[in-house]
Amino acid sequence: MTKIIIYTDGACHIHKNQVGGWGAVLIYKDHKKEICGGERDTSNNRMELKACIEALKCITTTHIPVEIYSDSLYIVNCFNKGWYRNWLLNNWKTTKGRVKNVDLWKELIELVEQQENITFFKVKAHSGIELNDLADQLANEGLEKTKIKYNL
Repeated sequence: MTKIIIYTDGACHIHKNQVGGWGAVLIYKDHKKEICGGERDTSNNRMELKACIEALKCITTTHIPVEIYSDSLYIVNCFNKGWYRNWLLNNWKTTKGRVKNVDLWKELIELVEQQENITFFKVKAHSGIELNDLADQLANEGLEKTKIKYNL
């Protein structure tokens, strides 16, 4: 079956500026697209979310199955266990308090719900999975570009 395969990753250097980067690899048939970017004053979770968001923004159709591979259990569990449905019902609150990164979660959920068939898979970080390692490399490239951009 024809499908779109996406590997995503985020990276963050925790120091006074908290610079982060995100990266994603998209595969469809014989086509491969690599994307990356970064931000300052961010966190690793925000960069993981941003990688998924930016990858899904690249997809121009909703009828081809999509598989997203991430080393972020937070993202994978959110969709595979339906956490976000409870967050929406409870006004973005959990038993431990307000959900963090609501702005990015809202954007990601909207993009995910536009797809007819999307599945999330957990992969182990830094384990020799070629496309996951490439997503990690892209996230670090995004981080480095952001450091240069802001002269950090």
